[in-house]
This record gives sequence, structure tokens and C-alpha cells, in this order.
Amino acid sequence: MAFCSQCGSAVENKFCAQCGAAAGSAPAVSPPPAPPAAQAGLEENLASALCYLLGLLTGVLFLVLEPYNKNKTVRFHAFQAIFLHVGGIAAFIGIAIVTGIFHFVPFLGTIFAAILYPALSLGFFVLWLALMYKAYSRERWVLPVIGEFAEKQV
Repeated sequence: MAFCSQCGSAVENKFCAQCGAAAGSAPAVSPPPAPPAAQAGLEENLASALCYLLGLLTGVLFLVLEPYNKNKTVRFHAFQAIFLHVGGIAAFIGIAIVTGIFHFVPFLGTIFAAILYPALSLGFFVLWLALMYKAYSRERWVLPVIGEFAEKQV
């Protein structure tokens, strides 16, 4: 005995007595929708936080990699990380020059070498951690001079 492909009731003739569908016809079921394409790569907030990880290196890396160089948020964080790292290098070079100049002055050389350099290091470390946390929290924390310049680059 044959069964209707539409309603499942028994079919004795060419048409179903219940729904009227042809006995040999295929069910009128639409194919299931295609699953959404999986987005490759990192989430926006993780990529933004990773821009700060190695400063200049990861900033340039995220500006070059294909899916991230089109995202304005990731580009902003990459530029801000690059400019912060370059500014940090310039600040440490400046401190080294000042420390070298005041090295021959008995008390000032010690102050610059023992206090200013570790204070600057700690300040940049805390700023680095804060920027990574804010970027991961999807907050756009714009630094005073560097951030405004980074926004212009995006």
C-alpha cells in the first residue's frame, strides 16, 4: 500500500483522498536554509586589544592583514598603538639623554637614573594595560595627542 508524501495517509488511487496530492509526487518541502557563513578571524574587540600587545609590530600587522584593515575600530587601535609605541621610544631616548647629561652632577644623576626612568616605565606599562583592557571592553579610549592623530589616519 502506498502512502501520501504530503500528509502520510494511505493512497489507493492516483490522488490522495485526504489532501488531493498526486500519489507519486515529491513533497513540496522547501530546502532548509543555508547556515550563515562563519566569520573567519578574530572578534573586533580581541583584534583591537591585540593591536597593543607588541606595540609597533602588532599595530602594523593589523593594518596589513586583510579582514582587519577594513575595520575602522581595529584601524584606530592599530594606529594609536603604533603612535604610542613610537612616542614611548622617543620618551625613553629623551630620558636616556637627560640622564647622561646629569650623570656627572652628583645628586641629579641619581634622581634621573633611579626615579625618573622606573616611573616612566611603570607609567607606560599601566597605560598599555589600560588601553588593552578598554579596547577589549569595546570602549574607544582616545589619548590626548596620539589618539586624535590616530583618528585622522582612520
